[in-house]
Order: sequence, then C-alpha cells, then structure tokens
Amino acid sequence: MKFQRQAAIIDLISNHEIDTQEELTARLREMGFHSTQATISRDIKELRLIKIASSNGGYKYSIAESEQDSGFVPRVRNIFRECVIKVDVAQNLVVIKTITGMANAAAFALDTMKISEIVGTIAGDDNVLIILRDNESAENFFEQTKEMLR
Repeated sequence: MKFQRQAAIIDLISNHEIDTQEELTARLREMGFHSTQATISRDIKELRLIKIASSNGGYKYSIAESEQDSGFVPRVRNIFRECVIKVDVAQNLVVIKTITGMANAAAFALDTMKISEIVGTIAGDDNVLIILRDNESAENFFEQTKEMLR
C-alpha cells in the first residue's frame, strides 16, 4: 500500500500543481488512500520532494532534478514493481498492465530511469505503451522487466 500511495503521489505531482500537504492528502483520499497528514509528510520526505515555482505564482511539489539522477531511481523501481501487473511485447512495442490509476506513475518511473532504448511512453488509466527503438530492444526490455518484477 505504501508504494502504491507513493506512486499516486508521484502521479499527482507530475500531472497537477499540488502546493500543500493538505491538498495532496485530499486528492489521495479521492483516489482511495486514507492516510494522515503525518504519513503524507513522511512520504514527501522519503521521495525527497521539493517545492518549485508554479505557473500561478505560488509553489508546487516537484521532484528535484538531482534526485532523478541518483538515489531516487531505486525508490522509483520499487514503486514500479508495486504498480505493474503484467507485461507483454509485440515487435518494438511493450505494453504494461498496471493497477487501475497507476499507469501514469509507472510511465513516470520508466521515464525517470532514462532507459536509452525507450523512444517514448504513453499512459492510460491502467496501461502503458512503451515504444522502443527496434524489436531486439523491445524483447530485451521485456525480459528485463519480467525479471525485475519477480
């Protein structure tokens, strides 16, 4: 549940301008995560979120650029493992089935991992389409992903 909640936090801050813990807690409740503000505060600390200037002149939660290149990646991999249900491959495409509502978090996790063979990701509600450079890259990614999920 913790990793799913943290994946939801990443998804929310990636797609919305969340400026307070109260707003984040309320949005998580709407998604079915009934956590206290103290729990959300610990999640923010574990995910090493920061506040940056938002488009409305205030501040919003974000992931620090330096975190995307360092210790943040193992945390994101754990979140990815918790979100993914199934993975499949077809030519240079890989499709990942996730828990409902977690596809954006899974796609964000993949983008954060900066895998050079990935050309792009498209996320729906519970599916992520990953476009890879060629069939061989897709097959390798598919096998690595299956291994990571074990």
